[in-house]
Amino acid sequence: MDPIARLRSGFLAALLLATAAVIGFGGAVLGAGATYLALRPDGKASAAPPSPESTGTAQSMNVEIETALTDAVDRIAPTVVTVVNHMQGQPTLFGGSSQPTASGSGVIIDARGYVVTNNHVVQGSASLEVVLASGERRAAELVGSDLFSDIAVLRVEGSLPAAAPWGNSDMLRPGETVIAIGSPLGEFTNTVTVGVVSATGRSIETSSGYRMEDLIQTDAAINRGNSGGPLVNLAGQVVGINTLVVRGSGSSDVAEGLGFAIAGNSARAIADQLIRQGYVARPYLGITWAWISPAAATLNRLPLKYGAYLREVVSGGPAAEAGLEPGDTITALGGVELDRDHPFINELLKHSPGETVEVTFWRDGETRQTEVILGERPQS
Repeated sequence: MDPIARLRSGFLAALLLATAAVIGFGGAVLGAGATYLALRPDGKASAAPPSPESTGTAQSMNVEIETALTDAVDRIAPTVVTVVNHMQGQPTLFGGSSQPTASGSGVIIDARGYVVTNNHVVQGSASLEVVLASGERRAAELVGSDLFSDIAVLRVEGSLPAAAPWGNSDMLRPGETVIAIGSPLGEFTNTVTVGVVSATGRSIETSSGYRMEDLIQTDAAINRGNSGGPLVNLAGQVVGINTLVVRGSGSSDVAEGLGFAIAGNSARAIADQLIRQGYVARPYLGITWAWISPAAATLNRLPLKYGAYLREVVSGGPAAEAGLEPGDTITALGGVELDRDHPFINELLKHSPGETVEVTFWRDGETRQTEVILGERPQS
């Protein structure tokens, strides 16, 4: 090769090396924002790892969510208590009596010592106490409870670590993150579980002939002992009071992640009444009744599908004063026809003591109407 050719060849090689170096440097600089292919050990091409910008965004979002969760828990955890119910003594086979205990959860809602829990947590109590998050045990007195809302309020003496703020449960949306805190099984105190709002405005039929309404459905794990504990949003506010979980039974499919909480706005309204007057003013008709379903109507050859059959009418009570008699069947209250979605007790509870309500009833094969001035349910 002549000298000129060797010079040209060397210049070309140097130019190629310089170009490769520039491209390599540019790839190193620009690779953070560009998509490129890399060789895997097996020699096949694979996409480059996510860019630092996108990874940083995802990491930032995770950090923000985790921070919101931990901040909410830090704010609420000191207000969550275990409620211990020392129940009425029961006679034993060998004389004397035993005093069984049950437990649930609760949340401090007022610096004056008021604690909200479930009615079913405190039912049948001889005495009550709460265990603070610190482990300190305090005697508690029952301020009042309400069967139909499943809300009860206790009071403890002395200074308390904190009081939980209420949130607006009407603002909850399906998919929103919520936190349940309580004492599952009575021993795993201040257990934190996280889930989402699965739905709002749920209702569940009870064995007592009425439907619990305005419930929040969540998949946050709720177990025995969580009853009465708070359901909390990411702002660290109480938006519900955990009350039950549905697992399925008998031939039913076993369900998971079906927990329910009493909506915070409803729980707060009931708690306020209990604190103010020790009870919730409920309407009273002065009757004992049995719910008629389509199956019962068919069995007894009744020409109706739903209604409240009056077994007994209290002499001098509101129903008796309105002319209702044993054997009558109430089929509508306040113009609302009773059916599966409008049980008798739920329609009754929509009205207030002293209110005049139109009652439609069935007697001797015909439909009749009357007006009842509702009384106030006696406090037992």
